[in-house]
Amino acid sequence: MNEHSFIILIHKSPLMMDKKTRILQATEKLLAMYGFHGLSMQMVAREAGVAAGTIYRYFEDKDDLLHQLHDHILACVANKISQNVSDNMPLQQRFRTMWLNIWDMAIQDDAPLINRGQFDSLPKRENQEQRLLEKKLFAKVDQMFSDGKAAGLFKPLDNEILGTLSLEPCICLARKHVNGVYKVSDEVLDAAIEASWDAIVQH
Repeated sequence: MNEHSFIILIHKSPLMMDKKTRILQATEKLLAMYGFHGLSMQMVAREAGVAAGTIYRYFEDKDDLLHQLHDHILACVANKISQNVSDNMPLQQRFRTMWLNIWDMAIQDDAPLINRGQFDSLPKRENQEQRLLEKKLFAKVDQMFSDGKAAGLFKPLDNEILGTLSLEPCICLARKHVNGVYKVSDEVLDAAIEASWDAIVQH
C-alpha cells in the first residue's frame, strides 16, 4: 500500500476499515507504552484483537505500519484542528477555535503520542507527495495565516513560522498541564491564547 492508503480507506468496506483502524490505534497505544524498540507485530495483533497475519493485509511491514500511523494521526489531528472552523469566520475567531481545538485534543487521554511528544519521532516518508498531503490536510490553517497576511494583520512571515509561533506553544503548554508540571486555569488559558495571537499580529 502507498503512503496515502489511509485516505483510500474510506472506499473500503466497514469491516475492513474497522480492522485497519483498530490496528493503527493499537500501534499508537503500544508505542506510547513501550516505545519503538519494544513494539512487535505480534503485540499489535494481540492488542487489536486480530490474527497476526491480518496485519500484513494492510501493511507491508513494521516500517510501513509506522509510516501509515504517522499519516493516520496527522489526518486525525488536522480534522480536529479544523472542527467548527470556516473561512468566512473572523480571523481571531478562527484562530481561537483552532487553538482550543488543539488544546482539547492534546489533553485528552486518547492522544498518547501527542501527550508524550512522541509523534514527531514517528518515521515518515520525506518526499514531495508527503508534503503535498500535509499541505492539503492543514489547508484551513494555511488559509487562515494567508488571509491574515493578505489583510495586513499578521506579520509577513512564512505560514510555517506563524504556526510555530502561535499554535505549537499550545501543545507544549498542554503537556505541562497533563504532566502536572503547571496547572492551567481558564484565566491562564485565555491569556495564553491572547499571547499566542499577539505573537503573530503586526504592531
